[in-house]
Amino acid sequence: MSRFAPSVRAVFAGAMAPLFLVAGAAAAAPLPSGTAAAASASAAASGPKKSPFRQQRESSKAQNFYASRWGIDDLRVRSTNSGNLIRFSYRVVNVDLAQGLNDKHNTAALLSPRAHVVLQVPVMEKVGPLRQAMAPEAGKEYWMVFSNKGNFVKPGDRVDVLIGSFHADGLMVE
Repeated sequence: MSRFAPSVRAVFAGAMAPLFLVAGAAAAAPLPSGTAAAASASAAASGPKKSPFRQQRESSKAQNFYASRWGIDDLRVRSTNSGNLIRFSYRVVNVDLAQGLNDKHNTAALLSPRAHVVLQVPVMEKVGPLRQAMAPEAGKEYWMVFSNKGNFVKPGDRVDVLIGSFHADGLMVE
């Protein structure tokens, strides 16, 4: 009995070895492009991850604070399609209080705590800084653009905007 035991093991190992090699090669080989499994695998790998949390605008208390202290409302931070620029926009409610935001002498910066970066307003050679620096008018929307070269700040990130003594915390990039 012990005389046949090694040969049975050898036959079993010899028969199973090619199966393991074929299974390993099939796992490493890409799926044919016509299969549904290949389509779902490529879609899962290429699509950006979406946050399971809902985007929320600032609270009504924050809106009232910005309107009463700085004379602005409807604060928005949006990423451009390319992701290389981040646009901060706001609407003026009280002209006297909003003077500081449009003053070109006040330096503007966008801070990203997640990415640990500070974005600045780019200065174009013929145009100048990419921000509006005129006297504000009530009811009009104003904007400034921050350079996001390297795409450090992404949609869904929370950022802080600093313009002189103005400070808006926790604005979500759309």
